[in-house]
Formats: sequence, structure tokens, C-alpha cells
Amino acid sequence: MSSMWGNIVKISIFGESHGNCVGVVIDGLEPGLKIDFEKLNLLLSRRKPGGKLTTPRKEDDEFQIMSGVKNGIVTGAPLSALTYNKNFNDKDYEELEKVARPSHSDYPAYIKFKGYNDLSGGGHFSARLTAPLVFAGGIAMQYLERKGIKVFSHIYSVGGIKDKPFESTETEKYYDILKDKTLKVLDDKAGADMLECIEKVQKEGDSVGGIVECAVTGLEVGIGNPIFGNLESVISSIIFAVPAVKGIEFGAGFSIADMKGSEANDLYIIKDGKIKTSSNNNGGILGGLSDGMPLILRTAFKPTPSIFKKQKSVDMVNLKESELLIKGRHDPCVALRGSVCIEAAVALAVYDSIRSL
Repeated sequence: MSSMWGNIVKISIFGESHGNCVGVVIDGLEPGLKIDFEKLNLLLSRRKPGGKLTTPRKEDDEFQIMSGVKNGIVTGAPLSALTYNKNFNDKDYEELEKVARPSHSDYPAYIKFKGYNDLSGGGHFSARLTAPLVFAGGIAMQYLERKGIKVFSHIYSVGGIKDKPFESTETEKYYDILKDKTLKVLDDKAGADMLECIEKVQKEGDSVGGIVECAVTGLEVGIGNPIFGNLESVISSIIFAVPAVKGIEFGAGFSIADMKGSEANDLYIIKDGKIKTSSNNNGGILGGLSDGMPLILRTAFKPTPSIFKKQKSVDMVNLKESELLIKGRHDPCVALRGSVCIEAAVALAVYDSIRSL
């Protein structure tokens, strides 16, 4: 399995949804960072399950650091950390040893790993593995904050209900607006409508998708590389490690294809003695390099495939059609908890790109 990522800052994520534990090894960290554990645990709490509109599975997500930190300070040795799984129920997944869940990895994984992979709760494919991703991303964020770089996001849409978008040239102001909000939205009315939508589909035994908009501010010019090492590619390569992500766009995204060049071009200006652009349709990246403007991206999450409705499927072992009624505990909208996972992934990508200079 390809569960390692990174160039200079490398992470290796391990564990299964219903295994003993999940964890991460982080290599390539600069020594000397004093970890703010309160801030790290607050970040992890945003991903933690157990809320009204999330899976009722309860995990404390308290990570035990096994190496790489002494007296709360990163030593530069590989940092390893794990958290034990405490609230799981394999019985909910016994039927899945044969019958594939629609829109899950069950069938292709069954073929690739010859039926030996753990299907309980998704096994190694589970969103449970985003807990160590957020832990690693939280460490990366603290390194970035020392350089004046902030990573933050909001729920841009749920089920077609949209929040206000980030203003793409003056984006840093949103950090303070969002930091103390439980539901990360700019328009509280839109947020309330989103929650109502999620609650409705949850009662129907269904699910809904969403979009997360993420920003990085404070980046200096020239972070990244051309061609295969470009900043968009590095970010995308780890964004798609977050389960249920199906799309990503930067800046104006796909809508830029409907513009004329005279509309799409970000014109250079001098502002406060620095070179800036009057617009930010390219989302802060040109030629694979940061251009000094806020880095803006949006990530699309598909509706949670585990829904509580009877669905057609197949018995993979006996090669016959079957019906499946999924049991277990599942989020009606993964974008709610997915936003912090996107922040973590982006922070790791940006920090690795800076370390790779």
C-alpha cells in the first residue's frame, strides 16, 4: 500500500478503522519547535466523531507521542504518534466480507488484495485514518505559523446551499472571523440552512455532499517548483488522501474557462510598496509557484456512500447479485469534519514545499 507521502517532510500513516490503533510517523521536521498541545488538540477535536450530525462513534483521539519529542520540543528525530481505537463494532461489518458497499473501495480492494484486506469500517481505506493526518497537519501548521503563514477554511456549500466565498485578494481577515466559530461559515444564515439540510437527509437515511474552501495567507513568492513539483500538484497529491474527495480547483477554478483573457488575467499593481495583483483568479499560484497572493482552493466531497437505504450490490465471493442494507455509524455529510482534514493536508503540502527549497 502507498501510505507514505512527502519529499523532505515525509509522513507514513498506519492502522485500520477497527484495528488496535491508528498512527503516523513524521520524518524531516526541523528541530526546536515547542508544540502547543492545546492548539493541536483543539484542531483534532474538529475532526473527532460523536456530534449530533456526525457518526455517533465516540473516540477521544488523544495521541500518545512515542518518539521525536522531548520536554514538548521536536528533536528532529522521526516523530511517531498513535491513538488507540476504543469504540468499534466488527459485527456491523460481517456481511461486507462478501457483499460490496456501493461507491466504497470494497470491490476494487477485494480484487487487489485477494480478499485479505480488512473491510471492517473500511479498514485502511477508512476516514478514521484522517485522525493521524490531522495530527501531522497540526504540527505542520505550527511550523507555518512561526513564519507568519496561516491555513484556514470554511464550509463553502452543503447540498447546493452556499456560504459567501472568500474575497480572493484580501483573505487574511477571514482567519479571525472563523477561528472561534464551531460551524466554520461566513454567513450564519447559510450555516443554519446547511445544518437543516443535513438533519433532513439524516432522518431519511441518506447523505449529502459538500465543498470546502481553504486559504493560505502569508506565503512568500516562489514556493514550489515547475512541472511535476508544482505547488498545485503537491497539494492535490495529499488532498486526495482524504476519503470522499472527488475534485479540487484553485482560484477561479473551472469558471476561468468561461472568461476572456482580459477578464481572467491578474494584473500587477504596487500596493504598500510590494508587487501584488488586482485580482486573484489564479488562486495565488502561477507556473506552479506561489505568487505572493492568498492561495485559494476548493475541494468537493461526494455524499457519504454509507446510507441507510436498501441498495443493489453483488456477492463478490459467489458472483451473484445481492441486496445490502448497511449497518454501523456514518456521517450524513463528511464535509463538516472534512474541512479540518483539508487544512491539515494543505499545511503539510505547503510546509514540505518550503522545506524543499
